[in-house]
Amino acid sequence: MIALTLAEFAAAAPGELHLKGTDATPETVVSGAVTTDSREVSAGGVFVAKRGEFDDGHRFAPAAADQGAALLVVERPLDVPVPQLVVADSVDALGAIAAEVVRRVRSHGQLRIVGVTGSNGKTTTKNLLRTVLERVGPTVAARASFNNEVGAPITMLELTDETRFLVAEMGASAVGEIARLIRLAKPDIGIVLKVGLAHAGGFGGIEQTVRAKSEMVTELLGTDVAVLNADDPRVVPMADLTAARVVWFGLGESADVRAVDVVAHSRGTEFTVVLRGGERARVRFGVLGEHHVMNALAAIAASVELGVPLSAIVEALESVTLAERWRMQLMGGRDDVTIINDAYNASPDSMAAALKTLAQVKAPGGRTIAVLGEMSELGEFSGEEHDRIALLAVRLGVSQLVVVGNGARRLHITAINEGSWDGESAYVETADEAFDLLVSSIRPGDTVLVKSSNSAGLRHLGDRLGEWFS
Repeated sequence: MIALTLAEFAAAAPGELHLKGTDATPETVVSGAVTTDSREVSAGGVFVAKRGEFDDGHRFAPAAADQGAALLVVERPLDVPVPQLVVADSVDALGAIAAEVVRRVRSHGQLRIVGVTGSNGKTTTKNLLRTVLERVGPTVAARASFNNEVGAPITMLELTDETRFLVAEMGASAVGEIARLIRLAKPDIGIVLKVGLAHAGGFGGIEQTVRAKSEMVTELLGTDVAVLNADDPRVVPMADLTAARVVWFGLGESADVRAVDVVAHSRGTEFTVVLRGGERARVRFGVLGEHHVMNALAAIAASVELGVPLSAIVEALESVTLAERWRMQLMGGRDDVTIINDAYNASPDSMAAALKTLAQVKAPGGRTIAVLGEMSELGEFSGEEHDRIALLAVRLGVSQLVVVGNGARRLHITAINEGSWDGESAYVETADEAFDLLVSSIRPGDTVLVKSSNSAGLRHLGDRLGEWFS
């Protein structure tokens, strides 16, 4: 983070400085990392005591002080001999401090900000952009899925005076949350990947989801760029909501950045990217899953707008073999058994894409096994969407389903009621039961997909299977 005095912290996030019992003055400079996790506090850093659903960060302020925190951002004075900024709301204060840091770095004139949102693909696209842009200049991008009202500001606070690019992943579970993040760091380029049913239960329906994702582009200026998915009928109308210049990506001929000759295989996906002006290049993309081509196209479109040559973009993309841990992660290998661990998150769209990939990449003569857990946060759509995924697995000819957990049980029931299916389905309550069943039944040459929402915890089952068959 760039250096701020304690007085500047208090000006950015209005509050009362408490310096009693310390050697600090309002002019004391703090430049350490900012965190809401006391375990991550480093000497000279800032600890923001955030109240959570199940705990209160104020309880951990003494531990943060012991680790060398130079400033505590708190909602009430604490009996800790460390400078404290007492504010009304620590999360609001975190955002205000982040906005001030962004403003200061922007004032130097070289920082460009790319915002990424969508129901699926945000983290993959963010990681692809980081890979491209860090070859051009100092780049800051979120760790993991730091995309909410806490994670996004924490990422913004990693900026330095030398940073040229900030890639801000912006997620939401309610209308207004993306707009809040954009007020902290308005993008020069705003990307909308896809609007689907992920978190639809929290939003209150697909219309509200569309409204929330639209916030990415409604605040853009005429000098900005909106990078939009030309193949998504829920994204296309967003072009009418923005003053920004629109750049389209997709598979159709109308897109400014499009992919043709797409070939999916077990080592990733190959495609030819074609730009509006006619420039083209073959991309040997090592990330498994044809659906990731759209994420790559979005990253290419934004990078081209930032002035990166297509040849350099392709070289960077071809260096990527894993989008993120637990996202289409290839594991295993013993006895030609392949484990695809894609259980970091799941929505109907991503579940369908993963099942299609499983069918595409299976070994000749081998079976396909789909280990599926619940797709959470679907609200009223949950039952019909689990039914739809079960029927897709049947139509794709998946050899065996292993359904884990009561929240996913409808997958099993729908599949076994489909009389035309030659496959099998088993239902178990826990990941441990699934593991025991799978290690006793997987055969040489099988390809196994593990897929669920994060809350189902199947990513750890995928890890265990990957280690067992490594």
